[in-house]
Amino acid sequence: MSGRSLSCSPEGIQKAKKALIRYSLTQKALAEELEVTRQPIGKFFTGKPVDRNLFVQICDRLDLEWEEIVAEPASEPEVNQDNRIDVDIDAIVQEVREKIKPIIQQRCGTMRVLDMTQPIGLNDIYTSVNILEKITGRQRLGIDELLQQCTSEDFDRFGLGRITQKRVPGLEAVEKYPKLMILGKPGAGKTTFLKYLAIQCIENEFQGNCVPLFVTLKDFAEALNKPGLLEYISESAVNHVSATGNILETQFIASIQDVITHGKVLLLLDGLDEVRGEDNSRILKEIRDFSDRFPNNHFVMTCRIAAREYTFEKFTEVEVADFDDEQIANFANNWFKNKVIKSETFIKLLKDNNRIQELAISPLLLTLLCLAFQESGDFPANRSELYKEGIDTLLKKWDAKRGIQRDQVYKNLSVQRKEDLLSKIALATFELGDYFFKQKIAEQYITEYIRNLPGANTHEEALQFDSEQVLHSIEHHHGLVVARAKGIYSFSHLTFHEYFTAREFVVVRQSSEEALQNLVSHMTEKRWREVFLLAVGMSPNADRLLLCIKKKIDASLADEEKLQQFLMWVRDKSISVEVSYKLATVRAFYFSLSFFRAFSFSRVVSLSRTLEVSLPLNFDLDLDFELCRPVNLSLDLNLSQLLSRTLNSELKYSLQQLQEQLPDGKDWKKSQKWWLDDMQAWREELRAVIIKHRNVGHDWQFSERQKELLNQYHNANLLLISFLNSDCYVSREVRQQIEDTLLLPIAEIKQRQQQS
Repeated sequence: MSGRSLSCSPEGIQKAKKALIRYSLTQKALAEELEVTRQPIGKFFTGKPVDRNLFVQICDRLDLEWEEIVAEPASEPEVNQDNRIDVDIDAIVQEVREKIKPIIQQRCGTMRVLDMTQPIGLNDIYTSVNILEKITGRQRLGIDELLQQCTSEDFDRFGLGRITQKRVPGLEAVEKYPKLMILGKPGAGKTTFLKYLAIQCIENEFQGNCVPLFVTLKDFAEALNKPGLLEYISESAVNHVSATGNILETQFIASIQDVITHGKVLLLLDGLDEVRGEDNSRILKEIRDFSDRFPNNHFVMTCRIAAREYTFEKFTEVEVADFDDEQIANFANNWFKNKVIKSETFIKLLKDNNRIQELAISPLLLTLLCLAFQESGDFPANRSELYKEGIDTLLKKWDAKRGIQRDQVYKNLSVQRKEDLLSKIALATFELGDYFFKQKIAEQYITEYIRNLPGANTHEEALQFDSEQVLHSIEHHHGLVVARAKGIYSFSHLTFHEYFTAREFVVVRQSSEEALQNLVSHMTEKRWREVFLLAVGMSPNADRLLLCIKKKIDASLADEEKLQQFLMWVRDKSISVEVSYKLATVRAFYFSLSFFRAFSFSRVVSLSRTLEVSLPLNFDLDLDFELCRPVNLSLDLNLSQLLSRTLNSELKYSLQQLQEQLPDGKDWKKSQKWWLDDMQAWREELRAVIIKHRNVGHDWQFSERQKELLNQYHNANLLLISFLNSDCYVSREVRQQIEDTLLLPIAEIKQRQQQS
């Protein structure tokens, strides 16, 4: 130990830490009080040598006797095999840390992805990463077991991204495993996490007794003269540090190699998947040899899932977990901090839209959502455009922005062909309800597709090999299809499964008559709703698709005589009232009033308000709504309210007569007898009065089958109007034609078509 330096004994460190707690101090606060940096304070509390004067000052502030906590002087230095005196390795570590700190802060302190106009501070946006200690795609689970893990609350929207296994904080995993391989899907936040580790380390918040060295493996692989990893690290450090000031190269290289030799390095190796195929074997060997030669260092390496078959025997493999709701909220709070748009608005609208929220579990796609939301304070009305941007990001932009050229597994599989292939797989599996599908099934679809490409090798063994390679390529290059268990795949987001299914109808099959008929055959199936919405949104002109949907809806009740009579009544009643609304809006009101009369006013007018958002109270509509309620409730209060609002003298007189028949509530026994003996007849008389004077309140006595048909008919029309209200392209003529014939009996629709 130098005569000018002192270090704290292990017992002394414990006393000092207790003193910190006693005086409600942190190491940072202590450093500020003594007007020094955090570094020497950190050294003091880890038993490293610090300046004698500062050592005494720290003890005085903590009310400790420095002689009682100082460590015994170290023995005389020994001579190593190179005949040079061993230096204080901890001092060298701190010296190297000080020299590389500016470059670590420059390289790792900011991030800029996608269409960000300027870099953003890593600490300003960083959200803690969670780790899965078991690789998802290596689970030995069957499809039935995977389905059981999904929420059954709304099966058609089950969360593929929701992982049931335990999550471990990222820093905890790095602390636990000295050699760690972090796997993850594209855009999962692997590089950001490695940058965060470097910053935490250099700022003495994590492994402050190590030197963080950040290596982009793509740059290492493509370095001139193909240096070894030790040489590359040493030269890179010298080049970076010399740019910030004069240093003695030889001495600094020796210092770098000293800290590596003594196991004092946190080596961060980023992007093994980004290494070109031609460099792959050499780089793998360099990493393996380096970790074997200097095993006492701490290694963290990142790679995309399924990108490499090679296994580093001494590395523990873990997987980056998707963001959970808390992480999404934290990210949004950081992103929108000090911006006009508030994170609360973003989070609320995200929760209101589970299709878009599903994408937010990916940090990359969450960034895309924040960028899109920041422009207008809302998500695009046409969701297909947002999904297309997300898919383009994964297929093209994410690698292109970073200058990464991926090996083409199949020479003719361009980006468009990959999209066409994914569309084919999506429709085939979605039609069967196969959200999870076996690897062999996916490979069969791929084989069928690539055998028809120009120049394809049609030999079965070659096609089989190519299909395997294509599937792995789509998984690790783009993350659009991912392994959920060993030999079982799914689309990474159900949203993408739906998007590519819609794309198959509109883009690949170009909305042919056969394709449209196939699509509309699923009109009444709830799980197809989003596919329809996306198909309408991505159609250059949605006229044919919307007319096809309308025809399918009308045909669903065409052969039901009683239901056609009901629609005739809806038409006639709508014409009889004097309102300023569209006739379609009034038909929607009376259809719902008669079919949903036991429900609330909001349910009754839900379809009407899709046609006219602002639906103010109207005397006729409001009166008819109130008149239908006593048929079920038959309370004196309801009749009193109706009497006060009824203008028709005959109706008013009839209602007064009925009111007088109600028993006096003061005589409980008499009231009970009336409810048991006379109430049903009274209700029928009330119904007859309402039907006579207002033509509402009919008891249609629909069968259960007819109720189900009407419910499907109502929901399909609701969906159709939502299509018209979406940001899709539909001609004015077709829009008017659909609205004019909405909820009309089939005979009148055909008559209008003949006249036009």
